[in-house]
Amino acid sequence: MSKKDYFSGHSKLYATFRPTYPDALYQFIFNHLQSRARAWDCATGNGQVAQYLSPHFDHVFATDISQQQLDNAFQAENILYSIQPAEKTNFPDQTFDLITVGQALHWFDLPQFYTEVRRLAKPNGLLAVWGYSVCSVNPAIDEIFLDFYNNIVGPYWDSARKMVEEEYKSVAFPFDQIETPKFSLEVEWTLEQFGGYLSTWSATQKYIKANNHDPVPEIVSQMAAEWNGKKIVSFPVFLKLGKVR
Repeated sequence: MSKKDYFSGHSKLYATFRPTYPDALYQFIFNHLQSRARAWDCATGNGQVAQYLSPHFDHVFATDISQQQLDNAFQAENILYSIQPAEKTNFPDQTFDLITVGQALHWFDLPQFYTEVRRLAKPNGLLAVWGYSVCSVNPAIDEIFLDFYNNIVGPYWDSARKMVEEEYKSVAFPFDQIETPKFSLEVEWTLEQFGGYLSTWSATQKYIKANNHDPVPEIVSQMAAEWNGKKIVSFPVFLKLGKVR
């Protein structure tokens, strides 16, 4: 199965404009850990999750299939980055207390990845996978946003996007699942920052390549009358957490 890499071509945009995950999400995960020696952040992208994990673990191993993403990743002495696919790594058996996947599980070959998780997790180690779905600002802006999401770049979304929209409810998760609460992610953005976020979408980048035209400035222009200064942008965050035996 070929690996899907939709982010190498705009890794600097990704590092600049992708929102960070809420503290409450991490603290909930940490509360279920037995130890914090080693963590594996799979599909680390720009190292956003690895950065958060690094003060809480002795060692963080962060992998991605994109060298361009890793070139823009956060650096710390206890984070080791490497180019490796999610489904097959060179790590020793039973290495990790925690394995994390932020906003990326839908790109994986799940049976192969889960086999690798079982190999790499310590007994009773944790697998935490999460993501955020469609954001909202206010009714006027949301109307323009949803037209952009569904109709303008909608045809360019990979079929895997459906799993995110469904908050991974239909995704197999063959581990001892821990009941999780709902989380939310809120950022205070200017219209320019919101436009930057729209530009990081894989569907937006595919639209640009197919049409030789960037649709974001037009959408930003439509929103300008409703967006003064900074506004709160809210994302629902979902988590699947399980013990690996």
